[in-house]
Amino acid sequence: MWLVYAFLAALSAASVAIFGKLGLKTIDSTVATTIRSIIMSGFLVIVSLALKKLQGFSLGEFSSREWLFIVAAGVSGALSWLFYFAALKTGLASRVVAIDRLSIVFVVVFGALFLGEALGWKVALGAALMVVGAVLISL
Repeated sequence: MWLVYAFLAALSAASVAIFGKLGLKTIDSTVATTIRSIIMSGFLVIVSLALKKLQGFSLGEFSSREWLFIVAAGVSGALSWLFYFAALKTGLASRVVAIDRLSIVFVVVFGALFLGEALGWKVALGAALMVVGAVLISL
């Protein structure tokens, strides 16, 4: 099932690039990112309520370590969106996305360094090919 979700995530991410580029013609990228995050937050609250994910939930359930990493993930995501929309504002969507998706290569490296994930030759070769592909698309 993870593969289906991953492909749906990829299709959704592609939609962000196209819709974002179309929506940034006359609006500041930071303002657009802010509006996008408000819409996303509202949508996610509605989905969580509809799926009854918040029933019995308490913010106190998170440990201080979990809070630290959830906050760090939130700030990292916000920075990513700010930079992404700033790049989309002036760059070609296909080029911006190609470079943005190099995040996969960073995750492979960080996963090996910080999470102890395996970095075999297949993973290393795949990451190298992603870098080559991003360079070719962005030229």
